Amino acid sequence: MGGTGLRPPWRLTDQPSYRGKQQMGAGMLEFGKKQAAAPADLIRDVSEATFMADVIEASREVPVIVDFWAPWCGPCKTLGPALEAAVTAAKGKVRMAKVNVDENQMISGQLRIQSIPTVYAFWQGKPVDGFQGAIPGSEIKAFVEKLAGLAGDGGLGEAIEAAEQMLGEGAAVDAAETFAAILGEEPENAKAYGGLVRAHIALGNLDQAEAFLTAAPAKIAGTAEIDAARAQLELARQAAKAGPVAELLNQVLAHPDDHQARFDLALALHAEGKVEGAVEELLELFRRDREWDGGAAKAQLFTIFEALKPTDPIVLKGRRKLSSMIFV
Repeated sequence: MGGTGLRPPWRLTDQPSYRGKQQMGAGMLEFGKKQAAAPADLIRDVSEATFMADVIEASREVPVIVDFWAPWCGPCKTLGPALEAAVTAAKGKVRMAKVNVDENQMISGQLRIQSIPTVYAFWQGKPVDGFQGAIPGSEIKAFVEKLAGLAGDGGLGEAIEAAEQMLGEGAAVDAAETFAAILGEEPENAKAYGGLVRAHIALGNLDQAEAFLTAAPAKIAGTAEIDAARAQLELARQAAKAGPVAELLNQVLAHPDDHQARFDLALALHAEGKVEGAVEELLELFRRDREWDGGAAKAQLFTIFEALKPTDPIVLKGRRKLSSMIFV
């Protein structure tokens, strides 16, 4: 299984609640779909006897690229390895079948192969694309990526939904294992990477969560999913230092202009899961003094909004109120 360059990052064998779950990560991507094939199964030499099974039937699961070649064909020696590399990079989203036309003349005749190299792509039992002759590497990559898209995401989207449900139900270990399995298939999946970070935050592994954020692949480091996880980590660290709500509330009631007390009350409320209350206190602080502590109220509001889903009612209501204050 692939990774992100960290140690088997997401292994939670040191977590007490992990007992008995060592095999979970390997099976979490099924959800009615097959996991990506191992590299050895992605590329096969195909004969007339196996063409029906290895190409026609196999293409009902994933697209199959058929490379018609011969040992004496010069361009074939360049195209073949380039195709194999692109198929391997697709990690199971496409497969490749190699047909030696000298040894399988009946298939070549049926498909009217007139020159080699010739490449056909099969999907759902039928040829859907193809080309003749050697083509540049960039075109090979585009050809393979286009075919990979025909079969969807291989069940990754469904797996992400399941992991999010686990996390929402408090099964953070299970969620982390599932997100880790997804990243094994697609290391730059921003939703899974952000989910893994949030799962570690839920488990209290804040340092580990921060390490993942630091090591996030450049391609996804600035995505909304990673930004949301980063905001949640910041809020979690704040929660660890939050004061008692009751005392801070009394302080604010007794001294309404004590901005630090109101800000600390907002942190304490958020730490207790009273997000809407925290937002209201920060909005009130912004109303009283928007420039206090370098605009701390507004910055904290944005951190809270970023940690939540954009469509969350608290976000929509809070942003609307903040905007009305800014443009008064």
